[in-house]
Amino acid sequence: MVKINHIELGERPLLLAPMEDITDPSFRYMCKSFGASLMYSEFISADGLIRNGEKSVKKLNIYDHERPVGIQLYGHTPESMVEATRIAEHAHPDIIDINFGCPVRRIAASGAGAGILTNLPLMIKITDTIVKTTNVPVTVKTRLGWDEKNKNIIEIAEKLQDVGIKAITIHGRTKTQLFKGPADWTLIGKVKNNPRIKIPVFGNGDISGPEGAKHAFDRYGIDGIMIGRATIGRPWIFREIREYLDTGNYMKPLTLPEKVDLIKEHFEKSLEAKGEPKGIYEMRRHFSNYFKGLPDFKNLRIKLLTSLDIAEIYNLLDLISEKYCYY
Repeated sequence: MVKINHIELGERPLLLAPMEDITDPSFRYMCKSFGASLMYSEFISADGLIRNGEKSVKKLNIYDHERPVGIQLYGHTPESMVEATRIAEHAHPDIIDINFGCPVRRIAASGAGAGILTNLPLMIKITDTIVKTTNVPVTVKTRLGWDEKNKNIIEIAEKLQDVGIKAITIHGRTKTQLFKGPADWTLIGKVKNNPRIKIPVFGNGDISGPEGAKHAFDRYGIDGIMIGRATIGRPWIFREIREYLDTGNYMKPLTLPEKVDLIKEHFEKSLEAKGEPKGIYEMRRHFSNYFKGLPDFKNLRIKLLTSLDIAEIYNLLDLISEKYCYY
């Protein structure tokens, strides 16, 4: 049984990675329905929360059906991160997660996210201060290091554990790699098998199906797997992996009509959470990914991604289901 403090995640848990403009309440709802063990909010700017920025504040919306669920924060000063943590506590998250892994330029250039990997003392100070501020379990998501010559994740993990984090998630790339090249799980495994490390170690990077997940568990001994980009347009990946891990069998593939029913549910949840027209706009990226690879789909895709009429969108989804019912 894998635990983060008192939070039980079961055996070989599968986590949904926090992704900007993706892991909103509607998408989290879908992933939870397919068995995600733990989910996180989109990552939230500490400065945005402190300024009461509308976009940042709305990301704090979490719901009981999602639990356990964490709120992920990023920032570059202990003061701003502590204040943001106090604000985030009002949403009653199960976990506060610190983002020390985002490589996006606008975040890393400010010294937040993966930008802090060049300043280990500051990383530790921020973490230590947050741990001492809150009674909520604190976890960290980070990367192997800044670049190929500076893969210091073993030292990072030890120091973060020493100041009191309850789990660590490691993306198997450096900051300078961004998302290029294959993820290196060797160092993730070394962190997990380091005798000094007593907290759960979760691996992240390039897990796109059941076989890869089983291989990661079997070879590297990690406590759990966090899945990011492979969930987009495929929230049922959690069930696919779980069935394979538990039984050795593959989940029966969903037909396109079955997928359309799920897409309608996702769309309904998006409208509930964000209303019109935002709930429509923010579903468009999901529509594109759900239907990726369908032949002769261009005209229907354009209509689906430009309509602001809810009834028309549902009609288009029905048309897609009928036209591609053999998929």
